[in-house]
Amino acid sequence: MRDLRIAVIFVSGLVVLSAAACGAQSASQGTGPTRSERLSTVSAKDFDRANFGNNSAIVNNKWFPLKPGAYSAFEGSAIDTGERVSRRVESTVTDLTKVINGVNTVVVLENDITSGELEESELSFYAQDKDGNVWHMGEYPEEYDSGKFVKAPGWLAGSEGATAGIMMRAQPRTGTPSYSEGYAPPPISWKDRGKVYKVGQKTCVPVKCYKNVLVIEEFERDKPGAYQTKYYAPGVGNVRVGWRGPNEDERETLSLVKDTRLSPEALVEARESALKLEKHAYKLKDFYRKTQPAKPTLRVGR
Repeated sequence: MRDLRIAVIFVSGLVVLSAAACGAQSASQGTGPTRSERLSTVSAKDFDRANFGNNSAIVNNKWFPLKPGAYSAFEGSAIDTGERVSRRVESTVTDLTKVINGVNTVVVLENDITSGELEESELSFYAQDKDGNVWHMGEYPEEYDSGKFVKAPGWLAGSEGATAGIMMRAQPRTGTPSYSEGYAPPPISWKDRGKVYKVGQKTCVPVKCYKNVLVIEEFERDKPGAYQTKYYAPGVGNVRVGWRGPNEDERETLSLVKDTRLSPEALVEARESALKLEKHAYKLKDFYRKTQPAKPTLRVGR
């Protein structure tokens, strides 16, 4: 007579194998987006403070790395009041961090110099979530005319209706929807969007030639036919700025001319410049006064 115990084990085994096969089939057929698909389509609506860890101010996304002490300079030109003028943009990743809307961010200092004069000085705030997406948490720009302060149209996520946006996805991919790079309602009306335009490109700038370059186009929905293109090299970040579209008025072009690491003394100087700018922000902006001061807490080179 056949052993019933063996028969039961055999049948049980078939049930387990059948269930496993069904699970594998469901996974292959796709019952939902894969992690890769999710990371290539993440947008501002996915912002969640719980998805940021203690190291959110350490931004190491390969397309948008922000290492404290990193200094980059771009040179080119743009159309201003109908004339093409020279432009230089200097960007420094400071060792400062600042908590915005419950998320710890790294502070980047940027100076825009047009025709040899400082036109704008800005603090930008970025954070990286646990998935590797880089978020734009706000900015505080000051605009100048002939060395005199004109205005400061800043915004911070979580204040006065402003919301965070995506600055760089963890896995950017062509054919994916555009995304908000942050939003501030009127009177600021900051509503830039980004979209993956091209991948696998090659571009040469004075620093060097780069391969496998990612191109992001930035635009505003209510300004059709006007795009700014930004070229990102893996492990480096932004290396070139261009434009496309018949309605692009500024037609700015910039190329990376310097990519270096600041000396300890130069980093301290950049930190002091950033804190001086922040000090002015506390005097001018109610929403800024609701935040804690930026602090030098990042280790250089991380």
